[in-house]
Amino acid sequence: MPVQDATGLCYGRLDLPLAQSPAAHDIEALQARLPAGAPVYSSPLARCWQVAQQLAPAAVADARLQELDFGQWEGRAWQDIGPAALDDWIASGYAATHGGESLAALQARVWQWADELAASHVETAIVVTHAGVIRALWSRMLPWDQCLQRPVPHGEILWITWPQAAPVAP
Repeated sequence: MPVQDATGLCYGRLDLPLAQSPAAHDIEALQARLPAGAPVYSSPLARCWQVAQQLAPAAVADARLQELDFGQWEGRAWQDIGPAALDDWIASGYAATHGGESLAALQARVWQWADELAASHVETAIVVTHAGVIRALWSRMLPWDQCLQRPVPHGEILWITWPQAAPVAP
């Protein structure tokens, strides 16, 4: 779901609120498409947590499901960050050149969460999270470059099967 006043902004860990609260009928329609009784996990950031709590009051917040930390870029306009800084970040292999978190660190924390969930024998879970986290999950099966090119729409249901096989090299 879109966040308030975020057009053109770099935001990851920046805790921006939703542009509007989800309507009860939207939550009900979403619940009808989700597996009944599945546990709900969420990023603790307001834009996810608000939806998760409406889906299931017993939702569990986990910091490992937060978006990538963009460090000094957080809250700045992408145009002010500029293409040179973005090119340097890409050339570095997406290291933490912005003073925040690298894609490798994001991947490690997200994979740890997913591996722990799988080891606890939870077969189906509902996860309310961010595009970066979803891409980190995909990166278990696809190279990062492909994950970064795939769009992640707001407010959509995406089904991901967590493989126990050896991960794809970054």
